[in-house]
Amino acid sequence: MRGALLHTIGADKLDIRDDLTLVPVGPSDVRVRIRATGVCHSDLSAISGVLPQPAPLVPGHEGAGEVVEVGDHVTSVAPGDHVIINWTPACGSCPSCSHGQPHLCMTSVVRGFTEPGFKFDGDKPAFGMAGCGTWAEEIVVPAGGAIKVDADVPFEMAALIGCGITTGVGAALNTAKVRPGTSVAVVGCGGVGLSVIQGARISGATTILAIDPLESKHDLAKKVGATHACTPDQLMDAITTLTGGQGFDYGFEVVGKSQAIMTAWQATRRGGDVIVVGAGAMDDMVPLNAFSLLFDGKNLLSSLYGGSDVRRDFPFFAGLYKAGKLDLENMISSRIQLTDLNDAVTALRSGEVLRQIVLL
Repeated sequence: MRGALLHTIGADKLDIRDDLTLVPVGPSDVRVRIRATGVCHSDLSAISGVLPQPAPLVPGHEGAGEVVEVGDHVTSVAPGDHVIINWTPACGSCPSCSHGQPHLCMTSVVRGFTEPGFKFDGDKPAFGMAGCGTWAEEIVVPAGGAIKVDADVPFEMAALIGCGITTGVGAALNTAKVRPGTSVAVVGCGGVGLSVIQGARISGATTILAIDPLESKHDLAKKVGATHACTPDQLMDAITTLTGGQGFDYGFEVVGKSQAIMTAWQATRRGGDVIVVGAGAMDDMVPLNAFSLLFDGKNLLSSLYGGSDVRRDFPFFAGLYKAGKLDLENMISSRIQLTDLNDAVTALRSGEVLRQIVLL
């Protein structure tokens, strides 16, 4: 089968090949024919090494497709079902799952470092990103990694729900629990940032400021829900104009850089919530001082995968899309083929594109 292979972390080019094979389907596994998969900044971070991954690697974690085969113990899905890939399937027994935080379950992610999901060039092993590897025509995942979705949701829209939408909308609804009538600042207007903006709109926020250095992104941010937009150097004026100098009730960082976290901190009022959504590097330190941490009274929150229980939230977000309350079409900048992935990665690095969707 076809797929994109990264031979070494940090390599410049993906190897688009047609000789990938899958590991056998275990009793609790599901084999999925991928129909659509996103090109996400987290994929770029995995390729560059910012997010640690084993190699050789089939990137991709944001996807949707059709169930082809299920193991003997699987009852949640059946062949022919349309599913969204969940890159953090809950094991149900680790401390995170026991505490009601399935989005923090690392069982499958850790297993992805030790158990290759693919083979190439005969019997050479290759790993799937986050235990998935959706930049291939088929993947094998645990049953919890394939969540059923209504068949009338297009595959490319379902793929977006698999990561970007859940991460961003979930950050607003689940992590911050944005209240109606409040003010929100969002630093970074990529695909996930736009999803945060949509989550804030759905939550009833009345003032939503989109902050991005690329003014070309401001119009789309307003189209999906932002009431105002500015560049980082215009932020202080925006704080004065929109909040009377007090700052916003919620400040979301959706870039994955310490500088962006500090921008979100600066934008947030005393006693407000600062939510870190972007996936940053382990050596990128945030320069917060102990005095501000205490006396500003701000709450610093992390939002991994939108704090979601995807068994609940994937169908919920799909329902919002079907009801016309979640704009997914405008989140897609282009639809491409698997053979275009090297160009897609280059375009993603430029920062000018949102979500490119690979149709398989």
